[in-house]
Amino acid sequence: MQQHTLAQEVLIKGIGLHSGCESILRLKPAPENSGVVFKRVDIQGEPELKALYTNVVDTRNCTCLGDEKGNIVSTIEHLMAALNVLGVDNVLIEINSPEMPIMDGSAAPFVEALEKAGLKEQSVTRKLLKVLKPVSFEDDKGNKIELLPAEDFYIEFMIEFPSKIVGRQKFSETVTLKDFKDHVAPCRTFCEKYQVDYLRSIGLIKGGSLENAIVLDGETILNEGGFRTQNECVNHKVIDALGDMYTSGYQLCGHLKASKTGHFHNNEILKKLFSDASNYKIM
Repeated sequence: MQQHTLAQEVLIKGIGLHSGCESILRLKPAPENSGVVFKRVDIQGEPELKALYTNVVDTRNCTCLGDEKGNIVSTIEHLMAALNVLGVDNVLIEINSPEMPIMDGSAAPFVEALEKAGLKEQSVTRKLLKVLKPVSFEDDKGNKIELLPAEDFYIEFMIEFPSKIVGRQKFSETVTLKDFKDHVAPCRTFCEKYQVDYLRSIGLIKGGSLENAIVLDGETILNEGGFRTQNECVNHKVIDALGDMYTSGYQLCGHLKASKTGHFHNNEILKKLFSDASNYKIM
């Protein structure tokens, strides 16, 4: 399989979840072996941030890239998931804001934009990251994530919430492009109403609404129409995992097994994987 970039430039506009300000992305074709790079065109010098786990500086509520000068790009995971599954190896993402547009809270708008741009095959062979040994990370609450050897990229994810609307949900399959587009990419981020009220009280989520998140109030879904798909909540966690795993710099051959985990755990398991060269092979 060869590396791929975009066939043409594509423009994406939306609002930032926390700032409420318009965020404009220009996704451009990029040369072989350049990877996924974000470029802050609103800052003097237009600093570039490569989408790698080593450049992740914050994992509270989202995945945020940063550099030593404090330049950041936050909430990259939904676009990264789309790039991962569609097979975009190299792309330059110009952004005029520290915050990615939230769109509808899912990965579907990014999939649509990437498919509109189309892909272009490049002359260099794609490299894959194969997990050779089991590695795991567990936090002090017992939430655990593992990477295990496998022949393709298999995801097993479990969440459990007190609300009967969400409850215990499990995802367990190899993510194909068709399944991703049909059942995973449209799944939106979700939260409880009390979380929304608190975040607004401290000046955050100015761009948040029922148009870009599922909001639960006890046993009630505030969004008209309810869930888009069965198990939408765990499927959205799979979007996050797909995006965060792509900050490895490669597409993975391995079995990702996660229980009640999030962005922090995704970043920690990559650190654990790369901490010992015998854990993996680049092929």
